Amino acid sequence: MLMRLYPWVLSFHVISLIAWMAGTFYLPRLYVYHCQLAVGSAESERFKVMERRLLKQIMTPAMISTWVFGILLVLTPGIITWMQGWWYVKLVSVILLTGFHGAMSKWRKDFLNDRNRRPERFYRIANEVPTILMVVIVIMVIVKPF
Repeated sequence: MLMRLYPWVLSFHVISLIAWMAGTFYLPRLYVYHCQLAVGSAESERFKVMERRLLKQIMTPAMISTWVFGILLVLTPGIITWMQGWWYVKLVSVILLTGFHGAMSKWRKDFLNDRNRRPERFYRIANEVPTILMVVIVIMVIVKPF
């Protein structure tokens, strides 16, 4: 049954991943700009709304659906060759990306409570993390180097 649904499951997995990655690229950038705003200002309050909506309404549902469709892909017979190392590198990278998602959620709560203590530079550097993980994941899936 899963093999018949494979093209659909793969499509929804990729769509979910694209939505998740778009938010994962954008949210740290919002934090960079939020650092530049005065606490309690109208602009700061607007950023709090934007950050919450991005995380809660787009990124988290996209992350969950990426995981659900990814698990369905793994359960599809013949899709994964368990002896190849690329699959494990991809899995660790996705787990790290999920952890980064959790960290961004914590950072959002810091901004929400006006307790951000991290400088703008921190978020500029953090903004590169999802790019690195995405590169690793795509290479593992497409090239399957080992």
